[in-house]
Amino acid sequence: MLRAVETGPAVVVCNTCRLSADAREDEGGQRGGALLARALRQAQEEDPTLAGVAVQEMPCLFACTRHCVVHIREAGKIGYVLGGFTPDAEAAKAILGYAARHAQSEEGVVAYAQWPDGVKGHFITRTPPEGYVCA
Repeated sequence: MLRAVETGPAVVVCNTCRLSADAREDEGGQRGGALLARALRQAQEEDPTLAGVAVQEMPCLFACTRHCVVHIREAGKIGYVLGGFTPDAEAAKAILGYAARHAQSEEGVVAYAQWPDGVKGHFITRTPPEGYVCA
């Protein structure tokens, strides 16, 4: 069930997520999560400064009350699950911009003033790294 991936900073995309609260797929039969993964990779191609964060996919992050869900993670740092995105270039740039700042941080904490506007209001959970809890 588990598949090994490269370690390091990553955005894990639920590739089976709904397109929106009202629709499962687009008119071409593509799920929102798959479209978001494609948008993230396209954003990295267009802006190499965003390429330092891996885009990894997996089916279902179990956050099904939200659509287009991602998990931002790196070993030893607080991780975050975000959702409710539109799977487009604007969301992809905001997610990767936040993930790049997360990767540069010591513990995974990014000052609110540095959050891209496109991620504000999309946070679902924060997860402490193994062996730690937040103080």
